[in-house]
This record gives sequence, structure tokens and C-alpha cells, in this order.
Amino acid sequence: MTEQLTTDGRVARGDRTRRVVLAKAVDVASVEGLEGLSIGRLATELSISKSGLIAHFGTKEELQLRTIRAARAIFAQTVIEPSQAIPPGLARLRALLDAWVEYSRDRRFPGGCFFARAAHEYAARPGPIRDALAAVDEEWVGLIAETITQAQDAGEVRPDVDAGLLAFDLVAALDSANLRSLLLGSFDVYDQAKRAMDDRLSAVAT
Repeated sequence: MTEQLTTDGRVARGDRTRRVVLAKAVDVASVEGLEGLSIGRLATELSISKSGLIAHFGTKEELQLRTIRAARAIFAQTVIEPSQAIPPGLARLRALLDAWVEYSRDRRFPGGCFFARAAHEYAARPGPIRDALAAVDEEWVGLIAETITQAQDAGEVRPDVDAGLLAFDLVAALDSANLRSLLLGSFDVYDQAKRAMDDRLSAVAT
């Protein structure tokens, strides 16, 4: 029994350490990129032994992959999950888009959208990191397209509308707002993006 409690305690401490490290890692990577992450840097900033972090994450690439997964979980909780309580249709689609705008504008990650920053960094660099980021991007755009299709099934979007193309346009508006808010230091671009998306959705609504 004592041995079991000791083992459970070590596991719990290990889980807490990984959560603390990944919370810091996603913030750092959103500003400085995934290349800005290193086990040595995180160990210093968090006052954790480097050997301890190596035991948890092994290599820099594993740390980067775990950071992507942690950011994805935060994104899902912040943007995707709240909208799923809304019945399929335009209201759910608008809720998804509005949640993304607030996620970027409120700086859930200090550097804006974590995935926009990481994707620009790794888009031309084949390997596991790019594959992981591409999977997240496909998942997000696919969700928008699926939500549009559901709105068509609900009779709220014209059946002749290309759901994939509309999803591309909407995501492009979001990405543009995120980038320009950082580049120009202005939040007005989010209002412009919302107006552009509203116009696009009004044009396809039944």
C-alpha cells in the first residue's frame, strides 16, 4: 500500500510538472515560435532541473509536439466546445467564428493564434512538426466546412454553395485579422473581419 501511494504521488507530481511546463511552452511558442523552445530555457525560467525535464519530454522535438497538442486542447476548449451546445445551423457557424475572433483578440496566447505563428514557421519544413500542424489546420477548416454543410441541411444556407470554398474564405478572414492585429498593433481589424464574414454569410443565407 505504501509503495502504491508513493508511486501515485510521483505520477501526480510528474503530471503537474508537465502541465506547468506546457502552459509556459505554448505562451513562449506563440510569440517566439516553436524553435524558441528548448528544454534548457524552460528549465531555467521555471526553476526546474534540466535533467527532470529531459525525463519528462526526452527531446526538443517531443517537447514541440507535446506543445502543439497542449495548444490544440486549449483551442478546442476555448473556441470549439462552446459552440457545440448550439443546434446545427448558421447560429453554430457564427458562434464558431465569433469565438475564434475573441480567442485571437483576447490573446489567449500572447502571440495571437498559436497555430498561425507555428504554421508560418514550419510550412516549408517537412517533418513531424509540420505534419502535426497540418493535421490541426485540416481539422479546423474541415470543422468549418462541416458546420456549413449542417447549415445547408437545416435549410439556412443555399444548397448550391460550395462549403469548402466558403470555409476557405471565412478562415482567410480570420487569419488576416490575426496577422494584421499583431503587425499593426490595432484591434480594428477584427471588426473588419467580422463585417466581411457577415457579408459573406448574408450572401449565402436562404
